[in-house]
Amino acid sequence: QVQLVESGGGSVQPGGSLRLSCAASGLTVSSYDMGWYRQAPGKERDMVAITSVGGKKTYASSVKGRFTIFRDDAKNTQYLQMNSLEPEDTALYYCNAHHWTGRDDYWGQGTQVTVSS
Repeated sequence: QVQLVESGGGSVQPGGSLRLSCAASGLTVSSYDMGWYRQAPGKERDMVAITSVGGKKTYASSVKGRFTIFRDDAKNTQYLQMNSLEPEDTALYYCNAHHWTGRDDYWGQGTQVTVSS
């Protein structure tokens, strides 16, 4: 049984930082394209950052230079370091594991990030 468990969300002031974690079980993160997505109220779920199986990192233009995606294969966990947070970053953040063949696609339950003064 595959599980992706996010943690690390919370409330922070503009300019602050948070680190999200996604602990995976039932799959090996290094064998999947691992990503972070977010969904704000009334909006669609959007890609934030993805690490491909080959190690290529892709970022949404709105977070480039502020967010960093990385993973710890020994812990089978991926992370999203978020710096210089803005109110526009407020959303429910989801962890995603997508097999490069398209055969599997898994989602975590989401963790809330709120940026406000």
